[in-house]
Amino acid sequence: MEDTFKAITLWLASGTEAAAALIIGLASIEGTIRALVLFVPGTGRPGDSADRRKEDVRLKLGRWLAVALEFELAADILRTAVSPTWTEIGQLAAIAVLRTALNYFLQGEIDKAEARRAAPAPLPAP
Repeated sequence: MEDTFKAITLWLASGTEAAAALIIGLASIEGTIRALVLFVPGTGRPGDSADRRKEDVRLKLGRWLAVALEFELAADILRTAVSPTWTEIGQLAAIAVLRTALNYFLQGEIDKAEARRAAPAPLPAP
């Protein structure tokens, strides 16, 4: 019974990591396409600056990376549930701390960028 539980949990962890990899892969493809479109003149919305369009690409990619990091963290939690040794638990904890820190700083960057976008545009100098 215990071996079955461990096998199922490890299978779920692997599936969760595969989902994260798929999200990262698809987000990278979308980000690459959107970034390449920036080089095509006349493809942006009227009134959008090139910097704003670049920031749009960064924000969208950043949001998807944050989602993928959450999936990776979920896989780490699943693996921790079936880790038999303190060494493995320590390694998983270190990885989880790094992923959590990455997600924290990534989310901070996303929040700052969204705040900049929400701020009213400065009026042109007379």
